[in-house]
Amino acid sequence: MPTDSPAPADTPRTPPAPAAPVPAPFPERAALPDPGPAPTLRDPDAQAPGPGGPAPATPRGYRAVFAVAEFRAVFAAHLLSLLGVVVSELALTVLVYDLTGSPLLSALTFALGLLPYIVGGTLFAGVADRYPARRVLVVCDLLCAACVAVMLVPATPVAGLLALRCLVAAIAPVFTGTRMAALTDILGEGDLYVLGRSLLRIVSQSAMLIGFGAGGMLLTVLSPRGAITVTVVTFLCSAALLRFGTQDRPARATTGAGAGGTLLKESLSGARLVLGDRRIRALMLLFWLPAMFVVAPEALAAPYADAIGASPAALGLLLCAMAVGHIGAELFVGSALSPRNRSRIVLPVAAVGLLPLLVYAVRPGLPLALAALALAGAGAAYVIGLDQWFVDAVPQELRGRAMTLLTAGLMTVQGLGMALAGLAAEFFPVHQVVAGSGIIGTVCTLLLVAEVRRTDPRRMPYTEERDGADRHVTSR
Repeated sequence: MPTDSPAPADTPRTPPAPAAPVPAPFPERAALPDPGPAPTLRDPDAQAPGPGGPAPATPRGYRAVFAVAEFRAVFAAHLLSLLGVVVSELALTVLVYDLTGSPLLSALTFALGLLPYIVGGTLFAGVADRYPARRVLVVCDLLCAACVAVMLVPATPVAGLLALRCLVAAIAPVFTGTRMAALTDILGEGDLYVLGRSLLRIVSQSAMLIGFGAGGMLLTVLSPRGAITVTVVTFLCSAALLRFGTQDRPARATTGAGAGGTLLKESLSGARLVLGDRRIRALMLLFWLPAMFVVAPEALAAPYADAIGASPAALGLLLCAMAVGHIGAELFVGSALSPRNRSRIVLPVAAVGLLPLLVYAVRPGLPLALAALALAGAGAAYVIGLDQWFVDAVPQELRGRAMTLLTAGLMTVQGLGMALAGLAAEFFPVHQVVAGSGIIGTVCTLLLVAEVRRTDPRRMPYTEERDGADRHVTSR
């Protein structure tokens, strides 16, 4: 299932303390020609005021992000390809079931959208920094379009359909990680980047609500292969938007950080450098860990609805409630809070974000369960501030690989969390499993929050901070 998650998601920097203001953006780098507007919340197309004339209105918040022409192209490409992927997932599941009559293979089609992420994100992450970002994004879209086009051939066997599904899923983290890293070139490394990432996440959440509905409507008038055709068109449109709507910038990893070896060596070297840095590792885990536990109620929505005697319509509400809460909270935090306050809420909100799931301990009815799920979804809004901390912590030449690994890990832990929740539900009542996920997840997150605090450079002893900075210098 494609997402930005969470994530997505993008340098060496000294990250801001959790309770301190986000620092001003760093100067533009000479190595990157025309990286786009710095994150000053100014309209790059605004005209200077005439003599004696009033100053032009300066767009702020999300409007300032849309004022950047390159971001509009990236946003439109993301929306098109994401809707296409969601529609194709539903259509491909129906197609596999029609061909085989097997519920297992039909369900496996969805699972194969998650499992290959860790392979693609680990083995192919070097692509994100080794080649120019625009080229990587366009080629990824074209490869995905080719894979989906082969799915349309009637002679393609079921095994071939599943293999092509795996290939598309393996390409996805490379595409997402590259795009996340490229956003810092387009929007800068400050508030515009954070709001741009927030918009892409909101689109991802909304696409899951809209895309499945659109896919269901398409399947009433088209065959499964006819609906899959839509995905080919969306991938091609996305490639065209990225090719002609964004600037061509040089590759990041021309020197240092494992550059110069084979692609596999660069990918594994980048993963080792990213995960070997204590601060980056802690921040990455703060993206992953809450996401692993918060998926339990979604994974078990069907059996829980059955347990409380809810209707199929109620099941749909249970599946949508968390996304609705996430979208609403992210829009509020992104538009109403300053960068300083978004930074301040990261650790407190992350620490309590899973507590609403404890309501399941009393086996709540539908209204209370929906409220708990919406609150749990709202808890994910802490990642807006976390985005800034992460991009400040990752060296620029590692950024693409770090973002690719972040995306791959996020999708993998969510799949793992769903599987573990399903396994636990074989032995315990569903409501106890969900409540237990909230308890265990909260304890683990609290331990991780303490680690993030300890790795804050403003809290670390001088010698440890100095040694960490030296380590970054030598790694480059």
